Parts: sequence; structure tokens; C-alpha cells
Amino acid sequence: MEEKVVEMFNRVKGQKPPTNMIVGGLALLVALWAASTCFYKVGTEETGVVLRLGKFSKMTEPGLQFKLPFGIDQVYLVKTGRVLREEFGFRTQEPGVRTTYSPRRMEEESLTLTGDLNVTDVEWMVQYQINDPYRYLFKVNNPETTIRDISEAVVRRVVGNSNVSDVLTVRRAALALQIQSEVQEILNSYEMGVRIVTVRFQDVNPPGPVRDAFNEVNEAEQQKESMILQARAQYNQEVPKARGVARSRILEAEGYAVERVNRAQGEATRFVALLNEYRTAPEVTRQRLYLETMESILPKLEEIYVIDGNGATSPLPLLPLSQARQGGAR
Repeated sequence: MEEKVVEMFNRVKGQKPPTNMIVGGLALLVALWAASTCFYKVGTEETGVVLRLGKFSKMTEPGLQFKLPFGIDQVYLVKTGRVLREEFGFRTQEPGVRTTYSPRRMEEESLTLTGDLNVTDVEWMVQYQINDPYRYLFKVNNPETTIRDISEAVVRRVVGNSNVSDVLTVRRAALALQIQSEVQEILNSYEMGVRIVTVRFQDVNPPGPVRDAFNEVNEAEQQKESMILQARAQYNQEVPKARGVARSRILEAEGYAVERVNRAQGEATRFVALLNEYRTAPEVTRQRLYLETMESILPKLEEIYVIDGNGATSPLPLLPLSQARQGGAR
């Protein structure tokens, strides 16, 4: 049995395969290779840039895409949906909830001279996003290095035109916004296809030998700002209160003035009316005024005396009105 198998193997080994079988096998291999190179996948945070025979053809969205095989179409995947960043003066080792940073000092990046000839240790980051993949790939050679060089140059110029107290304390956020605007303007002039998301100072400190003194200055500035805020709060509380009291007093005075004027005008009108009546009937008017006056005065008297023409006086024998009033009141 073994001899027959060996004999059959030798016969097959000695025979050459037909030509059409070889051509078919090669065609199958070429077809399989072409099929494997016709499709590519674009990630959810990526954009595909397709070059056809070395010239820009189109951009493709995330998902499974088709391209011409045999190197006719070349695809570059660019992470347009992710915010990228460049770090200066420090390096992140493991990002996360508790981010860890490299302990290695990078003073060649972080040490910066300010406008008043002081040295500061500035650590910052530039976050950016690719908004035009074609320009990012083909307008500038090595775009990441270009972004780093431009950012470092702008930061050193802006910090170099500022005082050390501005960099360390109150104007840090304003300087970051200025740096972001100038870096974006330069990148636009280069047609980089990059949008700066933010420029943020990670840490700004004076050099080691003078760090304690600068920290004391920083604490004093913070206390100053705190006291200013407290004074403004007190001002906002007291000034409206005083204005309200003043307004109330003014309204009371105006009301009293209106009351007095109206009363005076009423008295004047009443006097003119009495005068007209007196001119019309003097005796009647005189008698009425006398009676009205007595009517208002007599209830206020405790005792009433009647004096006759001879000067003799005697108390009224009748109508003890005052006692009756007091009894009724009790």
C-alpha cells in the first residue's frame, strides 16, 4: 500500500501543471489582493482624505468606504473630531481623574523673561482641532512642529511685553486670550486648517530662589482683591438703603407741603366766602360767627360765669353741663 502511494506521488511530482491553472491562480490572487485594498474604514473621530494619482479627490465621512485599488487611490486619516494639544514645560504621562505628569524638568521650554527683566517658570498648553484636513496635510510640512514653534514664539513675546506681577497674578487669563488670538491669526495666514480651542497656563511660578517672596506678593494681591469685593458689597448694600430713606423723606416732605398748601387755600377760600356773606348780611353773619365760636369754646371750659352790666359775677345756678358730661363719661 505504501509503495503505491509513493509511486502516485512521484508521478504527480514529475508532471507540470497546465498553464491555464497557473494563470487562474494568479488572477485569483490578484483579485483577492485588489478586493482587500478596495475598502477602508474611517473612525468616528476621523475624516478620510483621498488622493487619486497624487491629486486631491475627495473627503470621506466615518464608516466603511470604497477606493480604487493598486495604489490609484491613497487615503490619509485625520483626527478631526478630537481636540489635540501641545504641552510646554511639562508632559502628561497618564491622563485621567488623577493625571500624572513627568517629573523631568523642561526649563528650556518654561523659563521666560518678562518685560521688567524678571524670569518666570511658565507651563502652558495649546489645545486645537483640525477643521480642514486637506490644508493640515498638504499646506505646511510637519504641522505639529509648526504649531509648537508658533505658540512658543507668541507666548515668549506676550510674556516679554508684560510685567511679572501681571503674569503671576491678575492678568493671567487675559494674557492667555491674547496669545490664543495671535496664534490663531498666524495659523490662518499659513492656511494650516487648524482652529485653536484654548490656550491655558498650567502653572506659573517664579524661579526657586525667589518663589517665597513672590508667593507673599500673590497672597497680598488676593487679600487686596478680597477687601475690594467686600467694600463693593457693603457699598451696594448701604447706598441703595440710604437712597430709599432719602426718597421716603422727600416724599413725606412733598406730601406735607401739599397738605399745608391745600389747607391754606381752603382757609383762604372760606375767609373769602365769609367776607362775601358779611358784606351781604353783616348782622346775621356776625351773630353766626359769634355762635359758632362759642360753640367751639364753651365745651372746653370747666366753669362758666355770667357778668352783668354792673360788674357783679355769679355762677350759673342751672345746667351744670360740665359735671353732667363728666358723669356721662364715667
